[in-house]
Amino acid sequence: MTKVLVTAQVEDAVKWEEGFRTHADLFKKYTVNKPVNFSVKDNNEVAVNFEPDDLDKCLAMINSPETAEAMAFDGVKRDTVKIYVLDKEYKV
Repeated sequence: MTKVLVTAQVEDAVKWEEGFRTHADLFKKYTVNKPVNFSVKDNNEVAVNFEPDDLDKCLAMINSPETAEAMAFDGVKRDTVKIYVLDKEYKV
């Protein structure tokens, strides 16, 4: 299954995480039904990894006004957002 990795800088990592944890309904619209993994660094850098059931719907929602509003509420610096579709796998 394809995974998506999103990285960004945020204004305040603590505020971001508090807001991020309220977006379960938004992730369901991304067709995400598995746990979402994320990391927060000391320099207010965040990384979020998830596995959508429908990549096209997910990417459409990521670019939606609803997601932009959620990111603004959480303090995401929108110009730093990077989205990676992890569609290749290397088995060791």
